[in-house]
Amino acid sequence: MKGENRSVVKLIVLSVITCGIYYLYWQYKIAEELKLYLGDESIKPGLDLFLCIICAPYIIYWYYKYGKLVAEAQRYAGLPAEDNSILYVILSIFGLVIVNAAIMQSSMNKVWEQ
Repeated sequence: MKGENRSVVKLIVLSVITCGIYYLYWQYKIAEELKLYLGDESIKPGLDLFLCIICAPYIIYWYYKYGKLVAEAQRYAGLPAEDNSILYVILSIFGLVIVNAAIMQSSMNKVWEQ
């Protein structure tokens, strides 16, 4: 099962306009799509989102974890894997999670195009 090819610009604009609500929706959807695409039942989109909401530093781990999963999805799709998990951690520490989301969505769009 392939996920939705989303516009990176739309992701950023809707996240800003909705004061982050669309970002939370995106976070859940990208996790759900990775779970289905990789067939990995250990991925828990709802729990991960809940932990990100109640424990803000968890977002740093979330990006590390899902950065690894995106690289795995790229390998699964036959693409060269770009493991950006460390970049995501660094950007998250500086509060640039929307930049992380844009990079991650761009990477996933390549997977869905395969």
